[in-house]
Amino acid sequence: MDYKEILAQYRDLPGGIIEAFHAIQDEFGYLPEEAVLEAARGFAIPVAEAFGIATFYSMFSVKPRGKNVIRICESAPCHIAGATEVIAALERELGIKMGESTSCGRFALEFTECVGQCQGTPVITINGKPYTNVSPAAIPNILAEYKQA
Repeated sequence: MDYKEILAQYRDLPGGIIEAFHAIQDEFGYLPEEAVLEAARGFAIPVAEAFGIATFYSMFSVKPRGKNVIRICESAPCHIAGATEVIAALERELGIKMGESTSCGRFALEFTECVGQCQGTPVITINGKPYTNVSPAAIPNILAEYKQA
């Protein structure tokens, strides 16, 4: 399905642009520039507003990124509990730095704010699924589940 078809499905819904962006990102893995421009036309909003929506919410990306989005909380509780060591383990295991995607397109590493799991710091999420009390030693086992998919 192309992005024009997806946009047409949501055009008449309140808040439809956000739902359309979710659907486009599910289909393409990110929001292509052409899709954001078409959304501005289709929803009759300024281009700057469409890009504002696409870039404001952390769940959207306007550049290609890995299929499995790994986010690590950068709040104080996670930082104190060892997030820096978990970040180093993720970067080492995947061969990329924070903000990058693997060349195979399987993984992306991003920072996020608190995910509401402070009872189990440090916390990472993969495609929204939280992993609590993460240690550097646990990273290979956590990633193994996603390397097969």
